Amino acid sequence: MAESTNKYRDLEERTFEFARRCRDLVKGLPRTISNIEYGKQLVRSSGSQAANYIEANEALSKKDFSFKIKICRKEAKESSLWLRLCETGGNAAPTKEQMSLSNEAIELRKIFSAILQKSL
Repeated sequence: MAESTNKYRDLEERTFEFARRCRDLVKGLPRTISNIEYGKQLVRSSGSQAANYIEANEALSKKDFSFKIKICRKEAKESSLWLRLCETGGNAAPTKEQMSLSNEAIELRKIFSAILQKSL
């Protein structure tokens, strides 16, 4: 049981770190109208997947758990979109951190999909 609990806590920490890193990325973006709006959305979606994963671990039923994990997966996918839309300046390519966060969003989505499949 302790090993299982650690896996939950590890993913809770991973989703927290993803949300924190997204917030920090947004703080460093050029202040354009589009970046302000996309940045707000990124902060919301990255934080939402972290919060919903915590809620899933406290679910009242299997159905509630599955619903929360579906939200996590949706928010991780949405975070990928906002990361792609944020501009680092001019025609500059995405930063290493932006690319790393995009990869992490994809990995988190795959993890949530696997959790969902195993819970059905």
